[in-house]
Amino acid sequence: MARLVDELAVEDMLKPGTRVEVRTSYDRRWARGFEIHEVGESAYRIRRLSDLAVLPRDFYHADVRKDRRRQTWWL
Repeated sequence: MARLVDELAVEDMLKPGTRVEVRTSYDRRWARGFEIHEVGESAYRIRRLSDLAVLPRDFYHADVRKDRRRQTWWL
């Protein structure tokens, strides 16, 4: 049973390059404009899209979600 849970968890993980929103540590709101840079066992490394800088801290999986903004035809 544990193996099945592990396999499901891996499938739910976001892949590098996926646009995401991150939960801010200040007010716990969701902020846009980021993407997954690297995937770790319990956390993600995040890149800011505005300047392509990799943020200096890891984000736990619970603090990252796929960008919910609707994509337009020109993106």
